[in-house]
Formats: sequence, structure tokens, C-alpha cells
Amino acid sequence: QVQVVESGGGLVQPGGSLSLSCGVSGSIISIYTMGWYRQAPGNQRELVVVITSGGSTYYSDSVKGRFTISRDNAKNTVYLQMNSLKPEDTAVYYCKARLGRSDYWGQGTQVTVSS
Repeated sequence: QVQVVESGGGLVQPGGSLSLSCGVSGSIISIYTMGWYRQAPGNQRELVVVITSGGSTYYSDSVKGRFTISRDNAKNTVYLQMNSLKPEDTAVYYCKARLGRSDYWGQGTQVTVSS
């Protein structure tokens, strides 16, 4: 059974930084496409960034240049470094592991950007 667990959320001031982690158990992530998504209150869940098993990345325009995704296959972990945070980045951030047509979601971690 594949399990995905996010950590690292919290409260940060505008312009600040935060790092999220996504640990996967029950499988090896090197063959997975991993992604970070977010959902703000009243909004649909949206893609933030994905990284393929080959290391290719795709960022949404709203975070390009501010967020960086990375993966450590040896630790079965994916990271999301978020810099220059804005109030509109406030959301629950979810990690997803995808293999073929199978998606595995974490429970989410809250990120709040506020002064």
C-alpha cells in the first residue's frame, strides 16, 4: 500500500520562505511522477508543480521563479522550496504520486501567508 505524507506547512509572513516535504512509503518514487497541488478555500485544487521520473519539471505560472521542486529518490522524498511567498499562496498543499493511471494523495499540509 502506497502512503504519501506531507510535512512542513505553517504560518509565514509575506516575502518569507517555507519548505515542504513529501515522504512516500510502500513503493519507490524513482518511477513515479510526483506533484504538488494546492487548494484554497472556495477554490478547486490546482497544480503547482510536477516532476517526472526523468527529472523534468513543469511549474504553474503563478509560482514559476519562486518555487522549486526537487526529489531525493534515495530518501523516497520530494521537496518543495517556496520563496517570496504571497498571501495568495495560502492554501492546503497536497502531494501526489502518480504511476500510470494510479494516483496516491497525501492528507495535505496547511500553508498560511499572512502578516
